[in-house]
Formats: sequence, C-alpha cells, structure tokens
Amino acid sequence: MKVVVSIGGSVLVPEPGTDRVAEHAAVIEDLVEDGCRVGTVVGGGGVAREYIGAARDLGANEIELDQLGIDVTRLNARLLIAALGEDAITAPAEDYDEAGEALRRGDVSVMGGVAPAQTTDAVGAALAEYIDADLLVYATSVPGVYSDDPNEADDATKYDQLSANDLVDAIAGLEMNAGASAPVDLLAAKIIERSGMRTIVLDGTDPDRIARAVRHGDHEGTDVIPDGVGEEPTYWAAGDGNDYDSER
Repeated sequence: MKVVVSIGGSVLVPEPGTDRVAEHAAVIEDLVEDGCRVGTVVGGGGVAREYIGAARDLGANEIELDQLGIDVTRLNARLLIAALGEDAITAPAEDYDEAGEALRRGDVSVMGGVAPAQTTDAVGAALAEYIDADLLVYATSVPGVYSDDPNEADDATKYDQLSANDLVDAIAGLEMNAGASAPVDLLAAKIIERSGMRTIVLDGTDPDRIARAVRHGDHEGTDVIPDGVGEEPTYWAAGDGNDYDSER
C-alpha cells in the first residue's frame, strides 16, 4: 500500500520542541513496519506565517513570501527526517522525481514546499498522483472540511463525506495568498478531483488518528470519495490491521 501523509506545520511543530515530531515519526515508522510505502509532505505552520507576515510588512512581494514559506517547510521537514533516522531520505526531496526515487528505494520520502504559488496541500496531492498512491491523508489542526471556517463561524458544518467535485465546490471561495490557512486548498482539491485520489482530511494533532485511518479507514474526519469507487475502501487492512493486500 502506498500512502501520502501531508502534515500541517502547526500539527507537526505547534511550538518549539520535539515531542510531536517524535510521535508522528513513530506512527510513520509503524506504518512502514506494517508494509506501507510512505511519502510525507510537511507544511510551514505558524512559524511560516509569522515570517511571511513580517516580510510582507517589510515590503516583500507574494513570490518572495512564497519562497520564504518554502524555506520554513523544509526546515520542518528536516526535523521529521531527524526523528525518522535511517528510515528516511537524508534531506527533503525538492521535486517529485526525487521523492518517487526515494520511495522506490524503500525509504520514507519527506518533502516541504516545491515552488512559489503552490502550497504543501497541493504538493501532497501532486505527490500522491505522481506515485499512484492508494490513499492521501491530510493531517490538519481541524477535524475535517467545513462549510465555513469553524473558528470564525459558529454555524459551520463539518462534512463527513464528499465527492471530489463537492470538495472543490466547498473550498472554492477560500483566500489563497501566501500564508493562507485551510484544511485543503483549491489547487489540491482540483488535483484530487482529476486524479480520483481517495483522500481523508482529519485532525492530526493526535498522530494515532493517522495510523487508524490508514490501517482501518477509521476516522472522524472528512472522507473524499472519487466517483465510481464505491463508499467502502477495498485496500485498507483487514482484521487486526497488520495484513495488507500483497499486491500493494
């Protein structure tokens, strides 16, 4: 089974420290032990937004701000690489060829941002499409995709299940400048739509939720189901979650 896990920077590094990074690394290592090939993409989070805000005040343009954000995502990616040790590549992959080659070698691929005007949400979706992953998981700081920002709107509704088309429609109006924060951005949603990638958006602040979602499809987030595949997953683990389809 091939899975891409996109971890928000605020989820992986909510504040300076090692605990959350180590916990996510342990989950990834366990999935590898179970037979998964895992590609990860790491966001910039609050640190990136602070740098972007400061640079914007100093007069930087949007492309310069995007590049600054990419630099921070790669720093966060290096933290995860350090926690993974020999299971991972030695430096963040800077393009999809490099990430795919790492996975073919049996390493955990770790990426940050890739190019200006493209968030790590989109990088995660593009990596999943590039490697023909079975599953894409977005580990965010919110429990799923909502009709509105749940931190701003009391009547925001969480979607338990969406088609890829509905996902695009649900987030089409979100602001998309450097440092914008959303569970999944519009470009990522469109890549998911065109690729037919089965996707889960969940609260990743407890890394064990990622493991349960990958092993059993058990989660309380939003399930994005491609057209024509049926609601029930066909490739997740059966029984106790340790026996994966041998073809994966």
